[in-house]
Amino acid sequence: MRRRTGILDRFQHPAQVIVTGFGVAVLIGTALLTLPIATESGQSAGWLTALFTSTSAVCVTGLVVVDTETHWSAFGEVVIAGLIQIGGLGIMTLATLFTVLVSGQLGLRVRMFAQAETKALSLSDVRRLVRNVVLFSLACEAITAVVLTGRFLLGYGEPFGRAVYLGVFHAVSAFNNAGFGLWPDNLMRFVTDPWICLTIAGAVIVGGLGFPVIFELSRAWRRPSRWSVLTRITVGVTVILLAAGTLAFLITEWRNPRTLGELDGGGKLLAAFFTAVMPRTAGFNSLDIAGMYPSSWLVTDLLMFIGGGSAGTAGGIKVTTFGLLAFVIWAEMRGEPDVNIGHRRLPQAAQRQAVSISLVGVALVAVSTYLLLVLTPHGLDRVLFEVVSAFATVGLSTGITADTGPAGQVLLVLLMFVGRTGPLTLGSALALQNRTRRYQLPEERVVVG
Repeated sequence: MRRRTGILDRFQHPAQVIVTGFGVAVLIGTALLTLPIATESGQSAGWLTALFTSTSAVCVTGLVVVDTETHWSAFGEVVIAGLIQIGGLGIMTLATLFTVLVSGQLGLRVRMFAQAETKALSLSDVRRLVRNVVLFSLACEAITAVVLTGRFLLGYGEPFGRAVYLGVFHAVSAFNNAGFGLWPDNLMRFVTDPWICLTIAGAVIVGGLGFPVIFELSRAWRRPSRWSVLTRITVGVTVILLAAGTLAFLITEWRNPRTLGELDGGGKLLAAFFTAVMPRTAGFNSLDIAGMYPSSWLVTDLLMFIGGGSAGTAGGIKVTTFGLLAFVIWAEMRGEPDVNIGHRRLPQAAQRQAVSISLVGVALVAVSTYLLLVLTPHGLDRVLFEVVSAFATVGLSTGITADTGPAGQVLLVLLMFVGRTGPLTLGSALALQNRTRRYQLPEERVVVG
């Protein structure tokens, strides 16, 4: 009897399904956004504008070439919010959920695909993990939406329907680290409003920690000694980066009249903290990014490139990768034969993966920066900022996104897609088969450094 082959059986590697799923979502979003009903003017937005916006939404980036509120209709904004939700949860997470709901069964192949997307530590945990991911995501978005809705309603006199719409849209955008806003100045008008800024910052941090870390913290938040290496590195590096980023922006921008200069002490601290949170790949801004000093752009570049936690809605090379590299360097400086984190030894495979992800990221940023410098008249600092923002799926910009031209925008689209799916995931998806070497070559020492 001939065995039936499903869609998933046509793929040899889970990464292929992930990349294909994101690609299909981008194409569907592009088709919907090219419809005349998606724009305020009633005319088609054009394929490049639709493609750029769809990719930015699915890849939860936030870079835009047109103003979201004035260009897109209510239908277009709902499509964008839906694409953000799909991109945040992950194509394979949703596919796994639908499989469970429809059939009540979860085959081994589907479990493997979901494991690759959610970074689950064991196949048996996938079904429970996917359910918890969806429920937790919706709960966080609902709480954020309620707080924002109340603030827009009571603090700014928005009509109830408008307040709910603004609250839900920005809750989805914040938790999924997308950074899409419905005002031309993003969130600059709320720079000193702690209800808006701290609520959105909290949603960004929680969404960017990563689902495995969140679930572990929910079970053992009072017992840090029992935390896994993943949770320890993610929480530790996140706290360090938030504190260092806040301090750096306070020092650099304290007297800048275009950013912190006109605010009081409390306003400066709130704005600096919010600005330090957003490079975790959210993309909201309460300060004028174009008005910052180049030194602040450099700090933001570094924070964006590192990004947030693994298996979360954030991008970048991930704080876990950055933390692992720090431990590798420390072990090498001490002459240790192994890399130890706490009472655990780091596998060689994890070290190679961290180095590979970092170097691939640096190479992509370097090559893309060169190309965008060739394609546009903008300077190195602005172009580098734009490239890192796209690669790390952040969405912050110095204001040159719409001025990069068609070729530059296509380059940014590719960067956003690669940044969301991951350099190694994309590379493995293109590989037709795994190669196994059954022999080892003679060892030879080389001079390093």
